[in-house]
Amino acid sequence: MKRAGKSFLGKTIFITGSSRGLGNTFARVFAAEGATVILHGRDKDRLEQARLSMDRQGYDVHAVSFDVTDQEAVRQGIDHIEENIAPIDVLMNNAGINIRDHFLTMSREHWEAVLKTNLDSVFYVGQAVAAYMARRKSGKIINTCSLLSELARPGIPAYTVSKGGVKMLTKAMAIDLAAFNIQVNGIGPGYFATEMNQPLKANEEFDTWLKQRTPMQRWGDEVELCSAVLFLAGEGSNFMTGQIVYIDGGILASL
Repeated sequence: MKRAGKSFLGKTIFITGSSRGLGNTFARVFAAEGATVILHGRDKDRLEQARLSMDRQGYDVHAVSFDVTDQEAVRQGIDHIEENIAPIDVLMNNAGINIRDHFLTMSREHWEAVLKTNLDSVFYVGQAVAAYMARRKSGKIINTCSLLSELARPGIPAYTVSKGGVKMLTKAMAIDLAAFNIQVNGIGPGYFATEMNQPLKANEEFDTWLKQRTPMQRWGDEVELCSAVLFLAGEGSNFMTGQIVYIDGGILASL
């Protein structure tokens, strides 16, 4: 197994939505720090490609596929991990989608799809994993919130509501799970040059607006989220729970 570091040696990290994008970036960072990483995704072919890519680099990596919007499928998937792979030390609820549409025209189907994937899944996966962590009296859960957990932008009502919900669910989970020595925190990315945000980055008008609106005058780079994630997953955050760490280039701090 390749070990670029040892801070997570002997730890098992499960990240939903990690076959690509930010989730896969986080998976590689944890793997480089010595962790056993469990990848997750609904597209089995893409998931296997991601696993093989990390396996070729010598990382200790596994892959599971289940629908995070199906509570029974989630329970079975988590049982499989705990019983056949390894106990989960750190959970990252990262799976998410965005459907851009105006409030007046968004369909119920699109609304429900976003809420189920972005919010319901955090409850389903978090509850299933926390049940095992509670027995061990140890665990860390990191939920992916957003700058839009605090603010709103035109044309993404479901996404905004879902991320606001994840923020408050993070706090609710933290309070209920604190007695079991489980810390629950969130990261709140601003605008990063991710696969999901490529349409925005390619839009010259939006790109110009964003750089003017952001005090640091640029998009974030995915790797700039990783230090915060490692901190929340590590021992340095043992007395920290129910908090959202915003990494946004200063947007929330400015008018």
